[in-house]
Amino acid sequence: MNTTPAENPDSGRPEAKPPAMPQSPHAPGPESEFSEADQIPVSGCFGSVDAILRHPKRILFQLRRGNSRETILVLIGVAIACALGYGLIIGLFSGGEQVFYAPVKIAAGLLLSALICLPSLYIFAALGGSKAGIEDVLGLLAGLLALTTILLIGLAPVAWIFSESTESVAMMGALHLAFWFVAVGFGLRFLHTGFKHTRLRANEGLSVWAIIFVAVALQMTTALRPILGTADTMLPKEKKFFLAHWADNLSSPSGARQQSAGREDYRQEPIVEEEGR
Repeated sequence: MNTTPAENPDSGRPEAKPPAMPQSPHAPGPESEFSEADQIPVSGCFGSVDAILRHPKRILFQLRRGNSRETILVLIGVAIACALGYGLIIGLFSGGEQVFYAPVKIAAGLLLSALICLPSLYIFAALGGSKAGIEDVLGLLAGLLALTTILLIGLAPVAWIFSESTESVAMMGALHLAFWFVAVGFGLRFLHTGFKHTRLRANEGLSVWAIIFVAVALQMTTALRPILGTADTMLPKEKKFFLAHWADNLSSPSGARQQSAGREDYRQEPIVEEEGR
């Protein structure tokens, strides 16, 4: 007597199937989302830089299936190194102490902005249905920082040639902001791609978080001013919103590298003499 594969020849009843194994809540989508090329190991700083530029899914696979902590540390290290390099180009515009202050402020401001926005990123991702844990979210955020700063260091020679060709703080500020927005745009695209592999169902929360992150980073540049230009103090004495800070710089006389990042800090000789009396 012929029997179908689904039937038990002894009882005549359909063969019971074993229950499916529950999937880990932190596991990504099916393995088919990552091809064999995506699963090639990534090692070292240069390997991570090449992977995040050419094959970002390799980084995503390492964060999800490989040694995520090692990958996170490498990405953060790359971000710090590139931020210091780009900050050096910014500091060369004014020279003096800014050659040392600007790189530190750029790197510290970037890391502080990411740390401040990490809890909200985790919450918005969870609201969107993502199953990513806090370590997964930290890894994706580290990838955002790394890709952003890699692009900035690639644009650094362009920024340098303009800094040697103009004395306008406002013009150089606008150029650096344009470069930063372009770099952050690519970094946010990496972040969105990464969250797709964590079962994220809604992108609205990530879009809101992107606005928050950009606003925090811009405010951080104002809180740590002067970054572009010089002042009598390393940090400002007056609190100011970044839009008000920009308005003050645009309305101030342009053409001096000795301008500070805030109107109250400008080095103007008549004011110095009057205060010294």
